[in-house]
Amino acid sequence: MFPPGTNPSQDATGASGGVLIPTRFVWPYGGRRVLLTGSFTRWTDHILMSPVEGCPSVFQTMWNLTPGVHQYKFCVDGEWRHDEQQPFVVGNYGTVNTLLLAWELDPRPAVSSPEAPDSRRNMDVDYETFQRVATSSGGALQETTSRISESDIEVSRHRISSFLSTHNAYQLLPESGKVIAFDVNLPVKHAFHILYEQGIPVAPLWNSYRGQFVGVLSALDFILILKQVHMEHCFSQLGNHGSNLTEEELETHTISAWKEAKQQLSRQMDPCGRTFQRRLIYAGPSDSLKDVALKILQNEVSTVPIIHSSSLDGSFPQLLHIASLSGILKCICRYFRHCSGSLPILQQPICTIPFGTWVPKIGESNGRLLAMLRPNATLGAALSLLVQAGVSSIPIVDDNDSLLDTYSRSDVTALAKDRAYAKIHLDEMQIHQALQLGQDASAPYGFFNGQRCQMCLHSDTLQKVMERLANPGVRRVIIVEAGSKRVEGIISLSDVFRFLLG
Repeated sequence: MFPPGTNPSQDATGASGGVLIPTRFVWPYGGRRVLLTGSFTRWTDHILMSPVEGCPSVFQTMWNLTPGVHQYKFCVDGEWRHDEQQPFVVGNYGTVNTLLLAWELDPRPAVSSPEAPDSRRNMDVDYETFQRVATSSGGALQETTSRISESDIEVSRHRISSFLSTHNAYQLLPESGKVIAFDVNLPVKHAFHILYEQGIPVAPLWNSYRGQFVGVLSALDFILILKQVHMEHCFSQLGNHGSNLTEEELETHTISAWKEAKQQLSRQMDPCGRTFQRRLIYAGPSDSLKDVALKILQNEVSTVPIIHSSSLDGSFPQLLHIASLSGILKCICRYFRHCSGSLPILQQPICTIPFGTWVPKIGESNGRLLAMLRPNATLGAALSLLVQAGVSSIPIVDDNDSLLDTYSRSDVTALAKDRAYAKIHLDEMQIHQALQLGQDASAPYGFFNGQRCQMCLHSDTLQKVMERLANPGVRRVIIVEAGSKRVEGIISLSDVFRFLLG
């Protein structure tokens, strides 16, 4: 069986002896049985491709190639196909894809990956072994470069900054929806049960005596409370009294009481006895999107309430929305979606952009640690790492550092279900057990449940990463190797905005 118009006796195009380069081929468009053939097999051998674990519509195989130009084609369920998203030529051998392998490979290539037509392709193509991609023009191969000039970067930044400066927070308000706030006298356990039931990570706090919003309650508060209860439990076993909050007190502990205890705790931790009472960070509906984004970045918070306040008529301030960087990013993506050509940086591969946190190569030093945990790590270790690293989520990986799931700050609210927090020990429960608490009992553990794990490849474009991060509740995109799903890096919302705003 040969592709139409091919000559089985033809030598491999551009073949040369010596160096062999392991090359991964990917067919991401589904099928039941997919075969690969090409000039490197003299069009006679057909290589069976295997479906990717967890992504059955994607098929892959590895093959050693000599440096030079190669042509290849796929046989999908008995029909000859080529990948229209990749460089191809039409000639004596039918329509075939082409690639150019150089003598030496860049371990993190600057290759632009076309946007997939199917949004489910979050692990679509791995060009980790490609240094250059060849495109055809009149039979001549032209090298595709992906480097972008500093002037193009500045043009893109200026246009994004202008957009954010000329649009205000009203753009973030949905046509319909609800915003939840807590009275400071509400018991903590009720508050976190509501956070879990409503699927929200944070809620503003209302002080009815003062007639104003005074702060926020977040999943981080629940983490600190659980750690304090855990410390009290450990001290009580030793016959000592260590912290200010016991399991019994948690049943009646109000939000205001917890905030006061938190103040005392910060005073004890500071050698000078200072207190750090943080004022409420909020924005008005007429504030520009740029101002809202800068408030989030500069104050290192995940959200800011949008509050309409008018003292002229004596009315109470109105809570309109909870703004986040993902909502602002969604506005950017929507505005520039049909004119992405005006932002050259959007088509830039993320591996060539100096942002994010990456797994260091051998011999490299990396000032920022990439926090990861195994599924058998304890819940206590995960909560401590979330606080110490100051991150919103942690990748859960196997022994090969392949991504299984993530544990995020908001996952801790699942412990409010059926008062699970009172029945567990942080140093005994493992991460995979904790994750199951927040999942449907019939659902298998982990493995990319819904929107939990947003992934990209390091060859994907900035636009693709931005669209992933614009999904509600997503704050980090994990960069993985296609096929193995080995974690290579992480890009957060704050990484993107700090880069875009210069």
